[in-house]
Amino acid sequence: MSQSIDLIKLDTLAQELATIQQTGSKRIALLGSRHVPITHQNLIEMMTYALVLSGNRVITSGATGTNSAAIKGAMRADPNLLTVILPQSLERQPNESRQQLEQVMHLVENPGNDNLSLAEASYLCNKEIVSRCQQLICFAFHDSRTLLQTCQDAEEQRKVLTLFYFD
Repeated sequence: MSQSIDLIKLDTLAQELATIQQTGSKRIALLGSRHVPITHQNLIEMMTYALVLSGNRVITSGATGTNSAAIKGAMRADPNLLTVILPQSLERQPNESRQQLEQVMHLVENPGNDNLSLAEASYLCNKEIVSRCQQLICFAFHDSRTLLQTCQDAEEQRKVLTLFYFD
């Protein structure tokens, strides 16, 4: 049993090293809490801007807070390298998000999830986002159940995961 755990750790390390050494662009998912202080949003926006300027594709969702900051940074750098996947239809998104989302070139709606709760639709949306990325960067609180489950799913899919906690 110990040997299989050691092999998994070695495999994970090898995968992370390969990702770090990769010189080409990557598909990076950026997800996080809606409840983010403005100073954190500015940092997320700058980081996303730099990631896109480096040629990486960014995938995120359409919520306020973290995702909105990621959209803003990616749109400033290169709107063509941004994909936003919504948990439900655009009409179900908050008014404060819609104006920004209408500017996104690669916008994927999920109207089939309109009858689900936002938590359920968000979880399905996050699963889709993780399936499309090579790396997940997540900003969460220790009680952010949906986001932490998404991180666990990403680890199970052997995605490179960077998790930042706000608390």
